[in-house]
Amino acid sequence: MRAVVQRVDGAAVTVDGETVGEIVGQGLCVLVGATHEDTEETADRLARKLWTLRVLDGEKSCSDVGAPLLIVSQFTLYGDARKGRRPTWNAAAPGGIAEPLVETVCARLRALGAHVETGRFGADMRVSLTNDGPFTILLDV
Repeated sequence: MRAVVQRVDGAAVTVDGETVGEIVGQGLCVLVGATHEDTEETADRLARKLWTLRVLDGEKSCSDVGAPLLIVSQFTLYGDARKGRRPTWNAAAPGGIAEPLVETVCARLRALGAHVETGRFGADMRVSLTNDGPFTILLDV
């Protein structure tokens, strides 16, 4: 699985003008993509990494300070534009595989004690955030 992790001071996802997920204050906005080889174990590793990643103020993690996470599925993280001008999505897992994996990440985070907000899988989403730093990293697990 692949994740783009942004340290934020607030973030929200809207679908058709309706806010479907929102975090207020310091936390993480995480774009998550899955590929064909990913499993529930991969999703579990990603959840544990996100919960304990020490990227908040004072080298704290979400688990240290109870910071919320906004998780947004994004198959385009596995886009490949090395050839030509049009990306291919061959490495991205199809929805039937990716959706349960993203849901597993969210469920595992909640089981660890995290407050998790989400987007809506497969929807045309608008993500707004205030990147704190700016701070953005790419995780592959």
